Amino acid sequence: MADIDHLIIVQLGSDDARAGPLLSEEAHWNQNEADWRFFLTTGTVYGVREENHLVATAALLPYTSANAWISMVLVTASWRRRGLATRLLDACLDAAAKQGLTTWLDATPAGATVYGPLGFTPTLHLQRLRYTCSAPRAATLELESNGSFDEFIARDCRAMGFDRSTLLGELGGRPGSRLISRNGAIGLIRDGRKARHIGPLFADDTASATALVGAIVEYETGPFLIDVVGEQRKFLESLTDSGWTIERPFQRMRFGRTATESVQPPFAVAGPEFG
Repeated sequence: MADIDHLIIVQLGSDDARAGPLLSEEAHWNQNEADWRFFLTTGTVYGVREENHLVATAALLPYTSANAWISMVLVTASWRRRGLATRLLDACLDAAAKQGLTTWLDATPAGATVYGPLGFTPTLHLQRLRYTCSAPRAATLELESNGSFDEFIARDCRAMGFDRSTLLGELGGRPGSRLISRNGAIGLIRDGRKARHIGPLFADDTASATALVGAIVEYETGPFLIDVVGEQRKFLESLTDSGWTIERPFQRMRFGRTATESVQPPFAVAGPEFG
């Protein structure tokens, strides 16, 4: 086993926007180059190189003066289980502590066993689902109104307990992204590396949430991914009954105290990389 003491943690820049997606691809994650560019320009991304090759990363994305997200904790296969992920995570936590930030992340089951002893507290349970379908039966799904984005931001703020308008504005403004609103439900659809991602998604009830997802998969081109909040059990059941398959669970975790509370949980989240 190679020693890691000689490996130096560095802060990555925009020039690494093409190297990062290679790690996502190796891990079979859905992030594309646009996701990486957002983290590299808006957050702080730490990395480790071996002979000029990027072999490990972790990112800290501040949302407000009190909250930040940790993600993109990736290590190439030949360097795993040697402590690189822990070192990079510590770099993120140190940076967050200096700024007085409470940090959040969505962990895989394996990751949760590592983060728990470090002081992370479990919060929400999530389930990632996939849907593979044929070509859409109609060209487009009409937007409900020009004011939908303001409603979307407000509902996300109630769900998270803090503002993420910078993130959602960037995701919603990308080519191929669409904000769909129907009958008390509203959700964002965006491109990923291997599938279209649905979320965040908010709704007045399970029926309207299910109907919106049904309309999306009918009129948009898949495959699709959606990360469903575990509390929304009826919604989860309605999706699996209509052909969605569960891929993997995630555990949302928090490091530090929170001064805000979620008033109304979403039906689906933006994804484990964003929360």
